Amino acid sequence: MLTSQLFYDKASSRYFKEITVDTTKRTADGRVERVSVTPKAAELLGTLKLIHGPLMFHQSGGCCDGSSPMCYPRGDFRLGNVDVYLGTVADVPFYISASQYEYWKHTHLTVDVVKGRGSGFSVEAPEGVRFLIRSRIFSDEEYAQLLAEGEPPRGDQTASSINS
Repeated sequence: MLTSQLFYDKASSRYFKEITVDTTKRTADGRVERVSVTPKAAELLGTLKLIHGPLMFHQSGGCCDGSSPMCYPRGDFRLGNVDVYLGTVADVPFYISASQYEYWKHTHLTVDVVKGRGSGFSVEAPEGVRFLIRSRIFSDEEYAQLLAEGEPPRGDQTASSINS
């Protein structure tokens, strides 16, 4: 979004125009996007959906592959009431454990894919690739808006149940 504002400087008797570009990525309902996906990862997800059906991500920070996002057939991983729904990437809901969310709530997450074997529990493992998270800290403006939006939903909620 592009905004502009006109200012008058009395000392120089001149007007100045300030143009601001908001590069914040937003969801369809205008909220700050918490999670996104690279084109390469989105392409892999499309292939994996043809093989496994609807999918879901869970980011636990647990024992298997450290903090790599795990991709499961939807429903194969049981969500708890404390799991946090961050958004949907390529029609795949993305959840994070509450403890990991506390560490990463100030961070935008991007799901990417690289060559190499990851965990045997995640559906991409047999393909010789693994998902990983790239991250960046939210800007002060983004984080202020996230605070105003409130905490993301917890438990087994998908984009369709949130937006209905």
